[in-house]
Amino acid sequence: MKKNNTGTVETVSAKPVRLVDLIDYQDGAVVSRTIVEKEAGTISLFAFDEGQGLSEHTAPFDALVYSLDGEVEVTLSGKVVLLKKGEMVIMPANKPHALKATKRFKMLLTMIKK
Repeated sequence: MKKNNTGTVETVSAKPVRLVDLIDYQDGAVVSRTIVEKEAGTISLFAFDEGQGLSEHTAPFDALVYSLDGEVEVTLSGKVVLLKKGEMVIMPANKPHALKATKRFKMLLTMIKK
């Protein structure tokens, strides 16, 4: 992936694209692709095979998860939320969170630094 001088990946600049098509599933894995990386935050795509996830952790900034495909259990400070295609959830800064795909799952992750 080649970045241009604005921090945007050139392969998706200045043309319409379907986010869900910019990342593929891999058996038994979590795949990620950064779309925009700036000082103010990042926009990334993730594809989780069924049963895959991210263990509980915290981040120093707010994050918005938008489901592009499939289903995922998002645990936010101990509360489990089931997220389906077309839905979103905000994970607040400094709060523990984890994700586990209950079906193959793709998401757009937008992180805003404070």
